[in-house]
Amino acid sequence: MILTLALGLPMLGALVLAASPRWQASRTRQFAAGVASLSLLMLVVAWFAFDPGGPLFQHVDEVHWVPSLGVAYRVGVDGIALAIATMSALLFVAAIVYPVDTLGQPRQYYAWLLFLQSVSLGVFLALDLLLFYVFFDLNLVAMYFLIGRWGHGEPQTSALKFFLYTFGGSLLLLLAIIGLYLSLDPHTFDMRVLIERQPLAGSGLYGGLVFLALMLGFAIKTPLVPVHTWLPQAHVDAPGPASAILAGVLLKMGTYGMIRLPFSMMRESFARYALAIAIVALLAILYGALVALGQRNLKRRIAYTSINHMGYTVLGIAAAAALVADDTAARQLALTGATVEMVVHGLITGALFLISGSLWQRTEEYALDRYGGLAGRAPLLTGFTVLAAFASLGMPGLAGFVAEFQIFTGIFAVYPWLAVIGILGILITAALFLDLLRQLFFGHLPSRLAEFPDLGRAEWGVLTVLALGIVVIGVAPRFLLTLIEASSSVLVGGR
Repeated sequence: MILTLALGLPMLGALVLAASPRWQASRTRQFAAGVASLSLLMLVVAWFAFDPGGPLFQHVDEVHWVPSLGVAYRVGVDGIALAIATMSALLFVAAIVYPVDTLGQPRQYYAWLLFLQSVSLGVFLALDLLLFYVFFDLNLVAMYFLIGRWGHGEPQTSALKFFLYTFGGSLLLLLAIIGLYLSLDPHTFDMRVLIERQPLAGSGLYGGLVFLALMLGFAIKTPLVPVHTWLPQAHVDAPGPASAILAGVLLKMGTYGMIRLPFSMMRESFARYALAIAIVALLAILYGALVALGQRNLKRRIAYTSINHMGYTVLGIAAAAALVADDTAARQLALTGATVEMVVHGLITGALFLISGSLWQRTEEYALDRYGGLAGRAPLLTGFTVLAAFASLGMPGLAGFVAEFQIFTGIFAVYPWLAVIGILGILITAALFLDLLRQLFFGHLPSRLAEFPDLGRAEWGVLTVLALGIVVIGVAPRFLLTLIEASSSVLVGGR
């Protein structure tokens, strides 16, 4: 019941807000934050009750839905899903508490955020393929309205492009899910059965097409180059908290989906195409970093770094799937690193997009050349941005280093030449973040920023929590690694 409460409470809260009379904005936000926090609490309880030495999937709830089709309400977690779901729930609490202009519609805004939290957690908690797809698709609806109604610039155009592009990926995913479903006799959507039986092993062209559809669908969601073009403008036009959720949670559905479906259910196919996937991931790493370096818009720069960092995640997954090196420990390390990268990217990039939202609330400007000299005016804002930027570029002692060290250690044992080339991405990332800090906080302070206010209580309170997570994972990551390694060892060792 713990997981059912975790995803059910936000949905119930969204329904209450949708049906409630007109509440004051402060009361609406407090209600939404309380509901989101209860959902987070359920996942924290599940974390403490999780047994790393126990079965792969734990806290399972199962209720038959359409027995004749093998469809059921099945939820449960392994260590990988629990880590990502808990991070996502934390980020939703942060996005709800963080100040934003709701354009006179706070009830609708927070209702959509709670709905999005429910269906997003459903993706990470589902153990039924059809249920997974339903949750995967519904998050598009909520994000479409959050961008289109509360965004700025050209929000409706950006929201439409986001929806159509990612919905196309979802349709590919649906075809692949049907292919997996039909490959078993008796037919079932139970992920545990599909992982155990590997039904498409040695199936030739049919299995290859199912694998291709899965990977394309998840590549669009991640996104990987060249199916990434929906992402930058969606970020630029979305409100800051929605951008934090888009980068911190929704992108993880692509990489998590790669681990949960093709990696776990089609081991033979993933191993066959691991090198090609790793090369595409390397392209995303270098392309994302280079294009981000050339951006003069704050949000576009951060958005392209997400493409870069998701490339590291996919590179780790590909290394874990490869069988060119008989080094199970290295492949397990790569998969653990890829999962840690998903968690820490959510915290780091979520913080950066919340910060960009604070800048927009004060200036309605994202152009970097319109800023400068803010270190003296806004020391709190400066400090949190510096911390997040250094964590993103992989500075030792911060969370980003833990993930990237594991990924590159694993990839070096499998594809050493890809590891050497991939290191260039870290170098370029360092350059683009140092340049960002220079333009925002140093040099001459423009006269229009002479009265620029520092972070308010709610802003620095939220960023403090995220910053603590970044530092704790960077200094003492054992609590997170123990949880993730419990599952990565089974998934990799089970080959």
